[in-house]
Amino acid sequence: MCAFKQPLTLRKTLLGLAVAGTLGATQAQAGDVEVLHWWTSGGEARAANVLKELVEEEGHHWEDFAVAGGGGETAMTVLKSRAMSGNPPSAAQIKGPEIQEWGDLGLLGSLDDVAESEGWDEKLPGVVANVMKHDGQYVAVPVNVHRVNWLWANPEVLEEAGVALPTTLDEMFAAGEAIREAGYVPLAHGGQAWQDATVFETVLLATAGNDFYRRTMVDLDPEALGSEQMIEALENFKRMRELMDDGMSGRDWNIATSMVISGKAAMQLMGDWAKGEFTAAGLEPGKDYLCAPAPGTEHSFTFNIDSLAMFRVSEEADQEAQHTLARLVLEPEFQKTFNLAKGSIPARPDLDMSEFDQCAQKSLEDFQRTADEGGLVPSMAHGMAVRSDVQGAIFDVVTNFFNSPDMSAEQAAQRMVSAAQAVM
Repeated sequence: MCAFKQPLTLRKTLLGLAVAGTLGATQAQAGDVEVLHWWTSGGEARAANVLKELVEEEGHHWEDFAVAGGGGETAMTVLKSRAMSGNPPSAAQIKGPEIQEWGDLGLLGSLDDVAESEGWDEKLPGVVANVMKHDGQYVAVPVNVHRVNWLWANPEVLEEAGVALPTTLDEMFAAGEAIREAGYVPLAHGGQAWQDATVFETVLLATAGNDFYRRTMVDLDPEALGSEQMIEALENFKRMRELMDDGMSGRDWNIATSMVISGKAAMQLMGDWAKGEFTAAGLEPGKDYLCAPAPGTEHSFTFNIDSLAMFRVSEEADQEAQHTLARLVLEPEFQKTFNLAKGSIPARPDLDMSEFDQCAQKSLEDFQRTADEGGLVPSMAHGMAVRSDVQGAIFDVVTNFFNSPDMSAEQAAQRMVSAAQAVM
């Protein structure tokens, strides 16, 4: 894997404050925990409220700091602004390499006392635990594990079009033609950069496989980024536009999900948080909607781990509130209730899954299987594979190519090489 410099933008804006130690205190009152997150859609908001209720039952006060935006970009902008002012929230939804970035600045508090007393090392898979640690210390707690490479479908629309749920990219393109002729949108999509990237990384996996995905989206190997395999993946990605409707620009992901729910669209490529919307609509998997690994990716599991990182606070009561929050996140009651509502699977694989639906049970089964087989890969689109500045550079190439009628796949591949080299 490439050795990266620390992200300049974040370090330049925050390092002075970190060195001065001005971020150690918060303005919250004793026993308060302010939580910044972007769980704002229907299913997500209900899931987040579960944790709020559990925290307040233990006598602490939860101050909700919800920032809308499915990919979290807006929330991260707000978080940096708050940190620059010396007043970060006491807990924030941060994930993947960004946890390391904040930890390198010395702004995160240790959760080792909670982790040791609660046995986190024994309860969490190694791949999950490692993401939560900075310099060997727990600084964050995992809320769940999302699978990103899911296909969601309306069975009535598929039946009307006379097609089966596709299992390969070729089958998906062929099904799209029949669905369009039947009067439906083949693939619901929202034209936002993170959603474009979600489709791109899924198509990349389907086209080139797990090892090539790691070489390009994790290791940023220039040779692989500019290769014929990448060009083929980009061409397949561009073909996905043929399955989408003209009104997709700026559409939020949950609005795209509602198109599948209402029968306006046949399918959606989206992480399993989409299942929260089906659940909130009172629909039953296998009957009212279908779930399956994205076409061509049945041997892959693209993971996205939601987590809460804890910023340093000075008041003892606020530290206790943070530790209570962290403990509650990994207790069976919250893991079960939250993930049933959210559509994801528990971060702890030791929990009873009997109350979870067939999609969640399939997800956990595939998570464990792909971990053994080598198909468990971090999602670039959802901040698990590379630093935020690298991700942003890839986003720019992907979404510009997807929306440009003139840019060739060869040009896009070369721009991806240049983007990766510029941030190395």
